Amino acid sequence: MELFTKYYLEWKGGIKNANTSYMNIPRFYYRLPAEDEILLQKLREESRAVFLQRKSRELLDNEELQNLWFLLDKHQTPPTVGDEAMINYQNFLNVGEKAGSKCKQFFTAKVFAKLLHNDGYGRISIMQFFNYVMRKVWLYQTRIGLSLYDVAGQGYLRESDLENYILELIPTLPQLDGLEKSFYSFYVCTAVRKFFFFLDPLRTGKIKIQDILACSFLDDLLELRDEELSKESQETNWFSAPSALRVYGQYLNLDKDHNGMLSKEELSRYGTGTLTNIFLDRVFQECLTYDGEMDYKTYLDFVLALENRKEPAALQYIFKLLDIENKGYLNVFSLNYFFRAIQEQMKIHGQEPVSFQDVKDEIFDMVKPKDPYKISLQDLINSSQGDTVTSILIDLNGFWTYENREVLVASDNESTADLDDT
Repeated sequence: MELFTKYYLEWKGGIKNANTSYMNIPRFYYRLPAEDEILLQKLREESRAVFLQRKSRELLDNEELQNLWFLLDKHQTPPTVGDEAMINYQNFLNVGEKAGSKCKQFFTAKVFAKLLHNDGYGRISIMQFFNYVMRKVWLYQTRIGLSLYDVAGQGYLRESDLENYILELIPTLPQLDGLEKSFYSFYVCTAVRKFFFFLDPLRTGKIKIQDILACSFLDDLLELRDEELSKESQETNWFSAPSALRVYGQYLNLDKDHNGMLSKEELSRYGTGTLTNIFLDRVFQECLTYDGEMDYKTYLDFVLALENRKEPAALQYIFKLLDIENKGYLNVFSLNYFFRAIQEQMKIHGQEPVSFQDVKDEIFDMVKPKDPYKISLQDLINSSQGDTVTSILIDLNGFWTYENREVLVASDNESTADLDDT
């Protein structure tokens, strides 16, 4: 190779004429230490820990936040709007100078303009600004907290990393005080699956920390710090103790042979027990099973998909099951394949089967796909009718609800009218 380079450069006119700009390109790739390079790994871990500690010290603590609130209140600009104190740009800058170096990043023209609405005096709400600062500080704290569990140091969390984070978070959440320690592993599994189901659609086994911060799941989880959280809020929060116990309780109730796994027959009793056999066949064909049975983690994906059918991640899950030919779209054959099972269930229940042609036309009218003969996943998502379409094809109860929607609406209106009369 050296001889080739030498002769090539001579042929081109010598080394002196060679372009040496490549010598100035900065290094942009640093190899991660290998598993057997223990010293390098320890050095990397320590340096990351020191870096995160330094970043943590740069954040405002409670005392500094109280001082900031005092300064903002002292420099409010009259008149108030109702009970809300306001501040103009000049006083805003004055507070920024007195608040200290840690606050400097918040006192910019960009932040002021972002919070400026329709005030006639060109002011912003002190409370809105303070809440903005609090939210930013919380995001930075949470980012640092999550980064401590980022073993690879690459800005993402693996499943085991997120499990450790949530496990150590449980004692800090008063709403989970009643959980038995023996249930912790099932709770952690239940919580982690929601993050990975929605934030890792390609099933890479890792989630970006930025994506975790950007979604609302962490807010829902940390909402459990509120000791006075209402019963209604707990019931709608996937991460609450009642919700986790409900999902796990359903799994145990379905597991009739008590072997810790679910067979197709056992899963067929899920919900109202009206999911079609053809759909359940596809679930066990496509999803991870062990000797033809489903474990709790796979069951959680199934539940998250069926309980959130409006969400793109859930539609992606169900679409994969409906796409029996793996073509990336649903055609008339696919729709007929699944709807036949609905027709058979209708016969069993003594109902007159509905014509597939009518249903097919209604589905295409609802979705309005780009290709009039094919329905893609994106078509389903764009139509905002994905939940209705999938329910029609996989669940007799879902089809019945759609077919009788006008009667149900009329019934609801009558009930509302009766309540108004009373």
